Amino acid sequence: MCEHRYISTEITSGLDDVMPDAILIDRNAITSLLSQPVSGGPKLDALRSNAMSLPPVGDREMSRQLEGLLATPTGRGKIWDFSTHLHCSIIGTCLSTGELRHILSKLGLKEATIASEHEVHASGVLIASRRHGGAKLLHKALDRRHRLSINQFDKAKTTEEVCASWKEAMQRGEIPGAYWAALTHPATNDALVRDIFADVHMLSHLVGAANRADIRRLQQLETEKAELEAKVRRQQQQLRDAVVARDVTIQELRHALEERIVHERSGGAEHPSEPDQRTLADLAADLKRRLATAETRCERLERQLQTCRTALEAERITRTEIEKQDNELRDELTELEATLTEIARPDSADPQLPRLSNLTLLYVGGRQAQIGHLRQFAERSGATFLHHDGGVEERGGILQGLVSRADTVLFPVDCVSHAAMLLVKRICRQSAKPMLPLRSAGLASFCAALNHCATSTPSSLPVLRD
Repeated sequence: MCEHRYISTEITSGLDDVMPDAILIDRNAITSLLSQPVSGGPKLDALRSNAMSLPPVGDREMSRQLEGLLATPTGRGKIWDFSTHLHCSIIGTCLSTGELRHILSKLGLKEATIASEHEVHASGVLIASRRHGGAKLLHKALDRRHRLSINQFDKAKTTEEVCASWKEAMQRGEIPGAYWAALTHPATNDALVRDIFADVHMLSHLVGAANRADIRRLQQLETEKAELEAKVRRQQQQLRDAVVARDVTIQELRHALEERIVHERSGGAEHPSEPDQRTLADLAADLKRRLATAETRCERLERQLQTCRTALEAERITRTEIEKQDNELRDELTELEATLTEIARPDSADPQLPRLSNLTLLYVGGRQAQIGHLRQFAERSGATFLHHDGGVEERGGILQGLVSRADTVLFPVDCVSHAAMLLVKRICRQSAKPMLPLRSAGLASFCAALNHCATSTPSSLPVLRD
């Protein structure tokens, strides 16, 4: 948005009493001059020159205020206020061709999308001087693109500081943004504009010279590339011809060797010549080398096969064990669900577990926290429940008497000591008592064992024999 500074006419108030009528016209001219909007750039220069052409006024205070105000930098310059010879460098340096095409399209120039870069540039330069013909849109686009550089240059307050900022930007190579920010800065005067334009003009020559050198180098590289491609094609053709010739030679030699072998086998030559012997020796050596390679590869494959077979057998054993365990778990789950269903039946006032006909069960080992639940299930099924912890706290000597009192001995294989398990097996073997190992110390395994005991006869339970 264009910034305008309106010079107040209040500095002329009260001058009617101190200024003679002879200079009233000058005072009125100054008042009119001070009331004009000032936007910097060429307009500010014209305003200053007009102010300097007025005759001196009688009020010294008003003169000092006028001189100080005219010397103060005002708003940033606009692109349509610059001389037309600057528009070409501004458009070419500070805007890309794509951005310029977009601006021209907004202005209704449909041919901007298909015009050449030079035509687009010429159109941008042409509208830069037309304030109401697209220059405002160009100015906004330049401000938006180079906002960072403008903010950096706003820190400069004098012409010398603007010049120093421009030199620093040139050393950093930040030319487009600094060029626009320096040209439109309020403190930039005509001399600095000429210096900045000269710097950019010389840079364009340097860039053009560099581009010409790059073009020459590119042409040289393209020529070298074409020569190398032709050389590569010739070498590829030579290589293909050599391979074809080699294959033909190998085929001819193979046919000659086969004919020689057939001829020798038919008795045509009892003593082969020395060249033939060397050929046969070379052929035999090659066959031996291939045979050794094949044997080595075969041995390696056999070792790998043996390793795979061992791993496969281990996997089969593991799968069998897992399947067995899975079947046991399924059976236990089925028994546990049947027991729980029987307990939860609403029409049963006194739900009973499978009747065991006053069977006495001895449970060896297990977890102490579950013994009460196991006892409850056994007693509700009509059995007498005996327990021995397997020698952890109770003595192993009383195990003989407990086994003699029991009809069936149960013990979980995962929660009993080895000594207690061996002792139970030995006593059961000696007394011919049925023994039922349980998969685990859980309630499901115990319920499955109770159902098994309820549906089996004592003679069908496993008994260890000597």
